[in-house]
Amino acid sequence: MCKLCAVSETVMGLCARYAHRMSASDDPRRVHFQSPEYLVDRLDAIADLFDKDRTDLLVEAIREYIEDTADSETFQELVATKYYDDQLDFETVKQLVGAESAQRLRLLKKDLEDEPLDLAAPDDIDIYDGKATTVDADDER
Repeated sequence: MCKLCAVSETVMGLCARYAHRMSASDDPRRVHFQSPEYLVDRLDAIADLFDKDRTDLLVEAIREYIEDTADSETFQELVATKYYDDQLDFETVKQLVGAESAQRLRLLKKDLEDEPLDLAAPDDIDIYDGKATTVDADDER
């Protein structure tokens, strides 16, 4: 029986067989939280119905919530904003959005932090061929 199942009042027979569907790199961590009794009762009833243990259902629900949240555009924008404002470090960003997205944010942040190049406009080329046209932004066509 694993540590997570030991927290439960009953021995979970399926624990060793399914090992909570964790990979070899997943180290279980005990967490404690308060929950309304009716939710725990419903969770236990669902676990009994599917012949699973409470921990498996909780881990599955947490995993799905995290995946759904991490995929949302609002979440991605919040992570980027907090990273650009130095409220999140790179390792935290990597955990939240994945290595590829975190690296993209790192490159964009570096680009944003760079000073703009102080280049004068070229004066030897007339890109408008002498006929520049201006547009009034308020003009509706």
